[in-house]
Amino acid sequence: MRWSSSRLVRSCFFSFLLLIALAQGSLAQQPAPGEKARATTNNIAPRSEPSHAPLQTASSLRLQAGDLIDVAVYNVPELTTKARISTKGEIYLPLIDYVNVAGLTSEEAEGLIQKQLSDGGFVKNPHVTLFVDQYASQGASILGEVVRPGVYPVPGQQRLFDLISSAGGFTEKAGRSITVTHRDQIDRPITVPLSRNVSDNPESNIPILPGDTIIVRKADLVYVVGDVGRPSGFLMDSAHLTVLQAIALAGGTTHTANLGGARIIHRGPDGLTEIPVELKKILRAKAPDMTMQPDDILFVPTSATKVFAGRAMEAAMQAATAASIVAIP
Repeated sequence: MRWSSSRLVRSCFFSFLLLIALAQGSLAQQPAPGEKARATTNNIAPRSEPSHAPLQTASSLRLQAGDLIDVAVYNVPELTTKARISTKGEIYLPLIDYVNVAGLTSEEAEGLIQKQLSDGGFVKNPHVTLFVDQYASQGASILGEVVRPGVYPVPGQQRLFDLISSAGGFTEKAGRSITVTHRDQIDRPITVPLSRNVSDNPESNIPILPGDTIIVRKADLVYVVGDVGRPSGFLMDSAHLTVLQAIALAGGTTHTANLGGARIIHRGPDGLTEIPVELKKILRAKAPDMTMQPDDILFVPTSATKVFAGRAMEAAMQAATAASIVAIP
């Protein structure tokens, strides 16, 4: 059968349209270059930044005898229990009897209770929540060189400097370090360094939880009293302080000072002792300088005062008691 030229043309034209349609369908199934890049990117989980675990949080605090806890099992209200941990470290729970939870974190105790409920066939796939309603020690103890030592409540998230502020701040004799002992880490106290301006060292402002003990250390002090420019007690930032340095801090000696009668009153294991100081020779570099120890009292009498054994010690002790405390710049 012969095809007419017009029919042949129409057949070719329809075939051409069919090929175009098939090509367009194939292209529609392929994402555009930009879309393909976006699809690949969306399948990649975002990289998480490294996190820094807090020094101590409520969830890491370990349970101890005397804590009052609430235990609840999801969708089983009959098993909701409030119990105080006994001196043996146990709590009584319905169905599973006594459970020893002392020394565990809240999450660890939840897991233990869930396991016992599941293993005993009491609850299928139990979900347990444990909340500490009351800690055995509701407050933190603040001792040492603060204005008002004592036990202070620790509501919510509290930090070291908040508690120090509640205790009235530091005394003039406070040192440059604080010891913090967490209640569940008694054998691992933390020493926190302090700068003169606490805001300069924000990492020292660590979290504090109920039961913690904070001790503000007393600074090492030396006293320079008698016939000097500014009789005072000086905070020692370092363990090394010489007689010349101490005299300079006190504003030097006056023109009426008896340089030959200077004494260091030293408190040792056997009590107080007097150590003669050749201050006149030291000032003229004819005698070696002497190193002072914490709590030493350097006493420089006046030239009109005759120094008697025991009298110098008594006068120095009285003057040191009345001396104001000055931080070494």
